[in-house]
Amino acid sequence: MHSIQQYQDFVLDFLNAQPKLREPKNLYEPIQYILGLGGKKIRPVLTLMSAEIFDADYSKALPAALAVEVFHNFSLVHDDIMDDAPLRRGNVTVHEKWNINTGILSGDAMLILAYQYFEQYEPAIFRELAKLFSKTALEVCEGQQWDVDFETRSDVTIPEYLKMIEYKTAVLVAAAMKMGAIVAETSVENGELIYDFGLNLGLAFQLQDDYLDAFGNPATFGKQIGGDIIENKKTYLYLKAIEFASAEEKAKLLQLFSVSLEENKTKIEEVKSIFNTSGASNATQQAIQDYTLKAFATLDKMNISADKKAILKSFGENLMNRNV
Repeated sequence: MHSIQQYQDFVLDFLNAQPKLREPKNLYEPIQYILGLGGKKIRPVLTLMSAEIFDADYSKALPAALAVEVFHNFSLVHDDIMDDAPLRRGNVTVHEKWNINTGILSGDAMLILAYQYFEQYEPAIFRELAKLFSKTALEVCEGQQWDVDFETRSDVTIPEYLKMIEYKTAVLVAAAMKMGAIVAETSVENGELIYDFGLNLGLAFQLQDDYLDAFGNPATFGKQIGGDIIENKKTYLYLKAIEFASAEEKAKLLQLFSVSLEENKTKIEEVKSIFNTSGASNATQQAIQDYTLKAFATLDKMNISADKKAILKSFGENLMNRNV
């Protein structure tokens, strides 16, 4: 097994070894740009880690890991267009640096490039990877559409929201881990268990992301603080605040989320105050912990050594203690 930093370096080295810029440059430059913006590379790291958990050499999983990373960044490019986001990882978003049409087209090309990395595997493994990837990619699109729909709905429920983030975010984390298992050719049961581990960890991760969007450190978070509030997104924080808030606070929150403003500093501070006083902030942190513990519970059923279970648990704990 290797450290997280080593896995990140392996992914970067493999990425940098790929063929360089092709023509037309306005199609491929944005792809190089978004892939070069840093980020934690959590998903490809999980693919490499999962492969080694099941006794395969990490290098065998590198093409699958890069496919996951390219697909994830494709989804970010299109997500940023839909959200009209100015920043991604502390840098200008692709559609702001180039234009919307280029962002759409470069994102489309990234989806196709992601599939091409699977072509480096033998037919049986290729088939399993492509099958999982197609299912996951469609679920991510479904989750994204629900996210868009929820912006104009006033009756979003917590179960609906959790299903949305499961599809939009958690399934890709789960698939990244299962891809490592597929490449390692482990048992079907181990593949399903590592998928469940990743799914629950992914749910905890997205809830943490929602929390940090409101309460993160602007210097380290890499995205605009309060972005979800500006966009009037019905996050877990918002839905719990609606559930818990006093009549006065609830009326205020509904009013704040019914408007789009040019200047949002006051709106963000007022909403964050309601999140805190209503108990929504604490409820969100509890949900993060609950999903993390649910992920850890799947480790008990997995047919791997105690040392490897400890590695997965340590990774999950570190992920949930992040502030970026």
